Formats: sequence, structure tokens, C-alpha cells
Amino acid sequence: MRALNMSPSENGGGVEALPRIEAALAAAVEVLQGFRADTVRVEHKPGAGPVTEADRAVNDILARMLPAEGEGWLSEESRDDPCRLEKRRVWAVDPLDGTREFVAGIPEWCVSVGLLEDGRAVAGGVANPATGEIFLGSLGSGVTYNGRPARVSGRESLPGAVVLASRSEVDRGEWERFRGAAFTIRPVGSVAYKLALVAAGLADATWTLVPKHEWDVAAGVALMLAAGGSVQTPDGSVLRFNQPLPRLTGLVAETPALLPAVKRALGLP
Repeated sequence: MRALNMSPSENGGGVEALPRIEAALAAAVEVLQGFRADTVRVEHKPGAGPVTEADRAVNDILARMLPAEGEGWLSEESRDDPCRLEKRRVWAVDPLDGTREFVAGIPEWCVSVGLLEDGRAVAGGVANPATGEIFLGSLGSGVTYNGRPARVSGRESLPGAVVLASRSEVDRGEWERFRGAAFTIRPVGSVAYKLALVAAGLADATWTLVPKHEWDVAAGVALMLAAGGSVQTPDGSVLRFNQPLPRLTGLVAETPALLPAVKRALGLP
């Protein structure tokens, strides 16, 4: 399993994009104030999960505010344009990550904005309007949580750690293998929100062993790396974004000292 560890000082990428990300997240949060979970119109995409009119409204405002000339666009709610493959910088966006939780009134959903540069996640922002949380960061600046500097936790052993699990994976029984483990399992909806929580030191690790689209995790990966965290795919493949098929095999994220213990817990080489 190949890990990506990078301190903010090792790469200046993404810093200049942070005001744009912050402004776009603020606009998205304002748009979302016009929607209520109990009245929003919900559709079901064939072979995928639900989508609401709120998803599409946020997608529209992000698409207007984020891409500059020469930058590409990749969003769950937009038709994929292969021209993005020719761009050095691409925005990978999930307008509403955790739509199931949004519709159910569970405050574990977010707006997720990631900036990719030469196939790497270099900057990102995650906003959870239900809790009022804002996570923002880049490789060149580090991470802030509600405007204050944040970093991954300093935990060095898995016993006693807080591990964030996919709520849907837990519901399907995929975390039963960890029942009785020495760490605390906390189910959370949005994968972007989980990664942001770990990046801010509010939990110690998270993983998903099922495929995730780039727009699901780009912002969270950028936040993890900016906060001094460790991120890797479970199968050991190189973590590269802006691929023709924009999907990763899965994701494992933790504070770096926990990586060997997490690998053992997951049975990974």
C-alpha cells in the first residue's frame, strides 16, 4: 500500500484558490437555506443514489463561481466533459455529498470542493451547513476549521482511536468484522465530511474499501494532506486524480503514526 504524506511547506499549490473556494462555499450555503429536507423534490438516478433540486442548484452556483479560464470541471451533477483531461487544473466537486442524510434530516452531509493540479489534490473546502462547520485548506497553507488552524490528531496507537465509518457500509454489515475492536467506530454519512473531520483532528482515521468517485474525495484528500495526514488506496495503486474513469478503488486516511496499525486491522500488506 503506497501512502501519500506531504507537509504544507513541500508544495505551494492551491493557496491562491482558497478565497475562491471560501466564497463559493458561502454562496452554496446561502442557496441551501432555501431548501428543506421535508419538502425538497427528490429523484432517483438509475444505478445511483438520490438527487434533489438542492444538489442541482448548488452545482449551478459552484460551476459559475469556481472554474477560471483554462480550468476543467468534474462534478457529480454535471455531464463529464473529456476536455478536462487536457487541463492541468480541474475542479472536482460534489455539490451535496450525503444526499441520503440530507433528505433524512441527519446532519452529516456537506458541500465538497476540491482543486486538482497535475493529477493531485492541492486545495479543498468542505462546508456542513447543518452544523455550521467550514473546513478549508491547501498544501501551501495548511488547514483551518471554522477559521482556526487545525491539524490531524497526534494519536500514535489504534486502541482508543475514533474511526469514522460509512453509515451505509455499517448498515450493510460491512463493519461487523471490527465489532469488539479496541477502537471506537462512529458511523457518519458523507465521505467528504469524514475526511474533513479527520483532517481537523476531530477523529483519528477513516476508511472505505468500496470504490469512490473523485468528486467524493478530492476535497477531503486535499484537506488531509494539507493537515499532515496520510492518505492511500487500499490496493496500493498510485493516488492520481483527473483520470478518464474518475473513480478510486477505495480510500484509507489517518494520522501518519496510525498507518501500520490500520494496515494490520484491514489485513493489507
